[in-house]
Amino acid sequence: MKKIIKYILILLIFGLVYTIYTNYPRLNIVTGFASKSVASGMFLANRTQKSVEIGDNDIDNVRDASNKVDLTNKMVTSTFFGLKSRKAIYREGLGAVLINDDYDINKKVLIPNRNKTPKKLPFPYGNLSQIDTVFANVNYKVLQEAVENAFDRSDKNIKKTRTVLVVYKDQIIAEKYAHDFDENSPILGWSMTKSLTSTMYGILEKQGKIDVKSVTGIPEWQKDERKNITYNNLLQMNSGLEWVEDYNNISDITKMLFMESDMSRVQIDKPLLGKPNETWNYSSGTTNLLSGYLLRQFFKNHQEYLDFWYAELFDKIGMHSVIVETDMAGNFIGSSYGWANTRDWSKFGLLYLHEGNWNGEQILTPEWVKYVATPTNSSNGRYGAQFWLNAGGHYPDVPKDLYSCNGYQGQFVFIIPSKEMVIVRTGLTEEDEFDFNGFLRDILASIE
Repeated sequence: MKKIIKYILILLIFGLVYTIYTNYPRLNIVTGFASKSVASGMFLANRTQKSVEIGDNDIDNVRDASNKVDLTNKMVTSTFFGLKSRKAIYREGLGAVLINDDYDINKKVLIPNRNKTPKKLPFPYGNLSQIDTVFANVNYKVLQEAVENAFDRSDKNIKKTRTVLVVYKDQIIAEKYAHDFDENSPILGWSMTKSLTSTMYGILEKQGKIDVKSVTGIPEWQKDERKNITYNNLLQMNSGLEWVEDYNNISDITKMLFMESDMSRVQIDKPLLGKPNETWNYSSGTTNLLSGYLLRQFFKNHQEYLDFWYAELFDKIGMHSVIVETDMAGNFIGSSYGWANTRDWSKFGLLYLHEGNWNGEQILTPEWVKYVATPTNSSNGRYGAQFWLNAGGHYPDVPKDLYSCNGYQGQFVFIIPSKEMVIVRTGLTEEDEFDFNGFLRDILASIE
């Protein structure tokens, strides 16, 4: 019996050593993801540590990290079997950020000025309840069945949908939330944030401060062919620059999000692998170059840069729950870290549905809205300017004029102009596990 126990212990130790050895290079990313996720989830989204750990952190290796929460300093320290330690700290107004040993937690940082004055108007233009409206052409039973079908039933945990909101002709006609989530719950949009970043450039263009067809003028690019890369190429992810977007391995994207203190300069150092406007390649590094290094050049100081996003877009259209988190260098992480509740995400979709007009004020030009929804060369009809498209029929049972903000693990704001509709779905599943074509098809079938 003692020999059996001895062999079992040896096997357990061997298994632990093997696991550590094979995963050690990833520990920066594993513990970085764990600490950042818990810090944002608890202090920004007001969720419990357990909720974040069993939901958002239920990923290979990340689930094995131990997370220690310092409520006083709003800091989370994550370790992996005591081998690697990473820290994330929450800053009011800026969200959570991974920090290194050089970071001074007591140093005062600038935060965005916000104007959250409520407007006494019904949804979507104010904080009052929407006007009761029943549409004769909406089959509410079919609609409710479609929405219910997006969620797991009984004890199943497959679809992992958290929120669904359907807006038709500016009216919420269906809304459902999973347990522990409601209309006030901030949701991490992941790459839906890219569409927010693009919109900053649309506002600048309307203000006459930029021509997105112009070259970027980045000094490091002036001695080679990269000098020809335009803002348009970057917005359309068609610059030809090298980038590997792989969340399951150590790659450009995971190293940037979990190891870089200044995420906005990573793409600057990449060489050309293709030709601008001829080589589409999805790149979060490109978006952070736009949202940080390049965008900051349009403002006199850092405070103006921080305020711009909120004053000219979020607070202007009543997206008061929005927070876009920043990196250690103070750049908005425009590729990945935008938070908003589901109703506020729908407001962003409605701004585009109404061709940039918000209750009479033109925030964006109709030409900009058309631009972001126009297929990028070499993307096979799937991508515009930081928005995904259905022009190539990716969703075969859905109108081809649909375009959307898409995020990791199935975050979506679908905009369907021909149906006067915006649909928001958030959760923890990708297309392989969730039938988004069927989800959209069934909702649209309720409109007669």
